Amino acid sequence: MTLEVAPRRHRFPISIISQAVWIYHRFNNSYRDIEEQMAYRGIHVSYETILSWSIKFSSHFRNVIKKRERKPSDKWHLDEMTVKVNGEVFILWRAVDSDGYELDVFLQKRRNRKAAIRFLNRLLGSYPIPRVIITDRLKSYKKPIQAMCRGTQHRSHKGLNNRAENAHLPTRRKEKCLIKFKSPQGVQRTLALMGKVRNLFAIEVGRYLKKASMRREAFKAACTIWSEAAQELLCV
Repeated sequence: MTLEVAPRRHRFPISIISQAVWIYHRFNNSYRDIEEQMAYRGIHVSYETILSWSIKFSSHFRNVIKKRERKPSDKWHLDEMTVKVNGEVFILWRAVDSDGYELDVFLQKRRNRKAAIRFLNRLLGSYPIPRVIITDRLKSYKKPIQAMCRGTQHRSHKGLNNRAENAHLPTRRKEKCLIKFKSPQGVQRTLALMGKVRNLFAIEVGRYLKKASMRREAFKAACTIWSEAAQELLCV
């Protein structure tokens, strides 16, 4: 199966579609930035088309990567950050493991106990109950973790949660690049795939810890997974 075949009802081949989606979710580029990059290579595609590709195919790439992701560690870090969407404040809940591997993000309106329960339900529906959960001092976590994660050690201390705090930085950089987020649905869709792409191409590659030869091999393996996910678009 080749990447030069176009999916049904599409003019451009899979190789171009997948690369545009990858660039948007891997780097701090806007749709107009990618339009210009493609034009430099002689590929004339509008930013509206790139936007439609991201909306249509982002969930597919996220699901494929999630099926092939490694098993997370048994220590989770949970944290929240505020995000403005068209001037309205939302709360972005994020969970990472002890290696910085992003487990999930979930945009909600509140930072209360019900919001914490909804977020934990999403996590426990995809991953086994961890040994340790580390949070900040938000009291909304206490009872939901006790009820839903029996036997899990809950450590609530702001100084222990730097792993989750650092995981917020790519979101802030993307927000700054786009000037502002436009819709809650767009934020959830974009950040969900951004985390999985970062897991695959940054964290698993280990760019700060591995030798150059090992990083090249890891990057090649990550590209293989992305290309196989792109090939499956022919069946979507």
